[in-house]
Amino acid sequence: MYIPKYYALKDEHKIVQFIKDYSFATFVAMHRGIPAATHLPLHLSEDNQYLYGHFARANPQWKDCVDQQILAIFNGPHSYISSSWYETKDSVPTWNYVAIHVNGRVELLEDKEEIRVSLQQLVKKYEAPNSPYDVNDVDDNYMNSLLKGIVPFKIHVQSVEAAAKLSQGHSKERQALVIEELLKRNEGFDEKIAKLMMEN
Repeated sequence: MYIPKYYALKDEHKIVQFIKDYSFATFVAMHRGIPAATHLPLHLSEDNQYLYGHFARANPQWKDCVDQQILAIFNGPHSYISSSWYETKDSVPTWNYVAIHVNGRVELLEDKEEIRVSLQQLVKKYEAPNSPYDVNDVDDNYMNSLLKGIVPFKIHVQSVEAAAKLSQGHSKERQALVIEELLKRNEGFDEKIAKLMMEN
């Protein structure tokens, strides 16, 4: 990923938090000589060394992703920035965003306990804190039949690139104008981008 130095996000805590908050990722690997992508949730291990997930067994991408370097893309908040918000017409529109690229190697999971824990953590992450649902309550026979339809895996994280483009190349005055307009428009991720700009 091309990252100008003033957009590079180096804060490991923030990077980890973005991966957790925007965990529906794009998994990219070569398949039959061309890039292929699968969209799926990935769960980061507590030590930040592994990303856990699973393919549908019918998805052929899992068959050849083990022997190659893969890329997991986490798209954070993003917003269109209009030139009409600036103090001059001599400008062009742009886009503010946060994006994380994780490179690594895939290992298919065989250990039943590791698979169980990874699925449990994934479900727990997305269920409401007071949800009565617990994947451990699912009947064993039913669960075993479902497990035949997936291919669980973990990605060993080898490198991470992170970009946070938040109007850093503009004056403080112009940044203030953008923040004001984002909060006024308040669509999609506008409020989140505005808050990130204020923190920055």
